[in-house]
Amino acid sequence: MKADYSFGWLVPAFVGFVIYDRWPRIVAAATECAAEGSPRAAGWQKWVLRLVAGLSLLLGTAFFLLGAFYRAGAGSSQPGTLAITLGMIGLLFPLLLLNAPESASPAAGGILTDARIKLVAWFIFPVMVWLVSAPMVSVIESQLNLFLLRKVVTVVAFVFDTLGLPIEQQGNVLALPKGNVGVEDACSGIRSLTACLFAGSFLSAVFLESWWKKIMLVGAAMGLAFLTNLARSLFLTAWAYRNGPGAIEGTVHDIAGYAVLGLTVTGLLCLLPLLNLKVSVGTSPER
Repeated sequence: MKADYSFGWLVPAFVGFVIYDRWPRIVAAATECAAEGSPRAAGWQKWVLRLVAGLSLLLGTAFFLLGAFYRAGAGSSQPGTLAITLGMIGLLFPLLLLNAPESASPAAGGILTDARIKLVAWFIFPVMVWLVSAPMVSVIESQLNLFLLRKVVTVVAFVFDTLGLPIEQQGNVLALPKGNVGVEDACSGIRSLTACLFAGSFLSAVFLESWWKKIMLVGAAMGLAFLTNLARSLFLTAWAYRNGPGAIEGTVHDIAGYAVLGLTVTGLLCLLPLLNLKVSVGTSPER
């Protein structure tokens, strides 16, 4: 199992918790679907919704079967698992839409006001979060890993040059006065990026209501993951600069990694009350 996706074992538990937490709202949305006068997409919007649902079913089935056959022939692999995950997502959304309770006398409306869409919206996190825990194909992952790694090394070299400390960048190797420090792939921050993306998605699904707040927290999670990993790289480089490259191996390296994780989680938890802050403008009583 790839260490980058070790948090994937927790996904079923978190999905179950989110569904349990939303269950009263899910039941209320299903009841609204079956109520008299429940809005439904009508006219051209009805056909657009049917077309999207049909294409999603078709593509979902194709990806699921492709992934299943790939894994049956090649065994456990990144492309096969990703294809199955994409297929599952493509199948679940239209199945939830098609199996929503029907109203005896629906009212005409638009896609956004369709009661079935509101019911399906409660399952966005439980369905889409599996994509975060599914491994990316090697080509995409290697390119993303290389991009993050170059950014980290470049910024570290720039900071030390700005401080007047002699340092030379040689690809992914930093030449220090007491020896060279090689920045490994694991230091790119892709592990913390994927884990923080999952954590931010879960926290936004449970504690935030507005869509713009959810998107902002997920974006902040990825930004914090990059910044804290950069701070970790700067600390380890500074430690190696002073004490030699061998000094950052073992305990120091592990403690820095756990500290980064703690700082990221703390930052996300501190953002939650700020995003939930409600500002009310009071009016002075008349005299």
